[in-house]
Amino acid sequence: MSQKPFLLAAEGVNKSFDGFKAIRDLNFYLEKGELRTVIGPNGAGKTTFLDLITGRTQPDTGKIEFEGTHDLGSMSEHEIYRLGIGRKFQTPTVYTDHTVAENLVLSLAGSRGVFASLFFKLNSEQKDKMEEILKTINLTAHRDRKAGTLAHGQKQWLEIGMLLAQDAKLLLVDEPAAGMTDEETARTGELLLSLAGKHTIVVIEHDMVFVRQISLGRKVTVLHQGSVLCEGPVDSVQADPRVIEVYLGRKHAR
Repeated sequence: MSQKPFLLAAEGVNKSFDGFKAIRDLNFYLEKGELRTVIGPNGAGKTTFLDLITGRTQPDTGKIEFEGTHDLGSMSEHEIYRLGIGRKFQTPTVYTDHTVAENLVLSLAGSRGVFASLFFKLNSEQKDKMEEILKTINLTAHRDRKAGTLAHGQKQWLEIGMLLAQDAKLLLVDEPAAGMTDEETARTGELLLSLAGKHTIVVIEHDMVFVRQISLGRKVTVLHQGSVLCEGPVDSVQADPRVIEVYLGRKHAR
């Protein structure tokens, strides 16, 4: 593996399913504190890549290292979670019958179980952390609402807050703008930008307006047929003839 100080490094990664190569010779490097957006057409391998990082599936060949020492390909999902890698799926996964605050407590409480966690008494440091997260995700005023009654965008923000409560070092965020209003999308972009630097974030996204919002001055990675097609600033990526041909189409080129 590379000796550079990458938080996440994937080299020569391959993964096939019944003869179909979902990931082929993938090389990907992520520095601590980066906010990296990954785009690409359907079937490009984006979700499979997240599955490999989180241990839902293992690479056939190649290696994925976290913090330069942990070989993710040899670890279980639970072990990877314990390292501080958190994932937010496209459809929000929250405890709908519990309040916003309770959802965060359940994330803070680790492996005690739902019943024990709800009766767990927070110390002053944990209370301060809860308040800071509620403020960050703009849900302070909704702390006592059942999560199931939140708007779609608010559920997405709550799930991001749950990752923060888990002290995730690496946040994997899958299509956060899907199904959102324009206002919710913009607020989600502001939320992710506020976390950049303090946290390391990988965002999978299709909405190019949203991609531009969170990626100006940052690197964008384009996947195609399971490998990196190109990487670079968002303007360069959108103008790349290869990206236009396989993904954006000429009407989206700038």
